[in-house]
Amino acid sequence: MPPKLDLSDIRILTILQRDARLTVAELAERVGLSASPTWRRVKRLEESGLIAGYRVTLDRRALGWGVLAFVHVTIEDHGDAQARAFEAAVALRPEIVACWSVAGSTDFLLQVVARDLDAYAALAETAIRRLPGIRAMHTMFTLKEVKPPAPWPIPRPPLAGGKPATRQNGRPT
Repeated sequence: MPPKLDLSDIRILTILQRDARLTVAELAERVGLSASPTWRRVKRLEESGLIAGYRVTLDRRALGWGVLAFVHVTIEDHGDAQARAFEAAVALRPEIVACWSVAGSTDFLLQVVARDLDAYAALAETAIRRLPGIRAMHTMFTLKEVKPPAPWPIPRPPLAGGKPATRQNGRPT
């Protein structure tokens, strides 16, 4: 169960998801608190695990990754050993930037980058198809990024009477 968040915590998390480079003083000004309480709140949110880290977002195209693909993978055996072997092999491939175990007609969903289609074809033939236990794979190539990964939505605390808080004019109530 997530920790209880008040509106100041929600503001801090919302602002930091968009700009984690702010100083405590800048963050405090945006949140409407002084620096010391803001710093204490950030530390508490870090210690609770809600803030898992800070990172920079890079432009994949500027790095030369022209192809972004999602690969549905079905494995032969659904035992723990087979799944762990697959997961360990996936972790060693830097071109596989994310992997999820999923429910449905496939077992895993991979997010993969490549310089171009020829590079993806080589990666698929020499690495992805050779991952332990693969029975089948199906690739979907992205054509256009319609909505890039966005900050996580932060649940609002309930209002008096237990009703969930809503948003008005883009601001929490």
